[in-house]
Amino acid sequence: MTAATLHDVLQSAMRGHYAVAGLVVLGWEDAEAYVAAAGDLHMPVILQAGPGCRKHTPVTILGRMFRHLADHAKVPVVCHIDHARTYDECAEAVDHGFTSLMIDGSSLPLDDNIMLTQKVVALARRHGVSVEGEVGAVGYDGRGGSTMTSPDEAQRFERETGIDALAISVGNVHLQTTHAAVIDRALLARIESVTAVPLVLHGGSGIQPEERRRLARESRVKKFNIGTELRQEFGRSLRDYLALHPESFDRLELLQATRDPMRRLAQDVIRNLGP
Repeated sequence: MTAATLHDVLQSAMRGHYAVAGLVVLGWEDAEAYVAAAGDLHMPVILQAGPGCRKHTPVTILGRMFRHLADHAKVPVVCHIDHARTYDECAEAVDHGFTSLMIDGSSLPLDDNIMLTQKVVALARRHGVSVEGEVGAVGYDGRGGSTMTSPDEAQRFERETGIDALAISVGNVHLQTTHAAVIDRALLARIESVTAVPLVLHGGSGIQPEERRRLARESRVKKFNIGTELRQEFGRSLRDYLALHPESFDRLELLQATRDPMRRLAQDVIRNLGP
């Protein structure tokens, strides 16, 4: 199956009243496990290369890796750049096979965020690629930085940019290691009332799975970004293997030991959001 766009999978999710998991990739082993998990469940998946991943591995390599996995998958796979801050980052991603761009201008004044996102949308349209933008700001656990999304700003942003999906801040926070997020359902409802595109919640690991499931079915939140809880499982499974095999040193052996636990957790995440 060939790589899908974010528009493709999220419009299907809108019609089917479910959501799609945006899973944060840090290397080959977790990316391969996520695609295998999605294939097991016959559900689409979004592979996300965030700033940390891109710092560790060049976009030229990530693009080929994601497209290889998509081309051999049984289900739609979105090849997504997460939290790009510049037009040039997005252009590089398009050049190397990514099918979806998240341009994060949330730290800019609204007018500047709109202008930057408009440029990225124009680029994306020329290449058949999707765009996710952000209004408001999703902060980081223990470091603050959140600004709740204004419905009026969300409405204007969607109208003037032509984005395919809108990331919002309604109580979700990046890098939470417990399910401590409290989603402002009243604010979410106000945003939904003045927008039409699928909505995205970053920091999905901090949201209770039951709440994620309800939101997937009852709201227009159709993409949840999940990273921290997957990284926690990676650490747990690696420590467990090392405790049983203290003399092990081979990198391939050690990382292979994390694959099945990561696949099982990814299945749980994807199934929970699914129809």
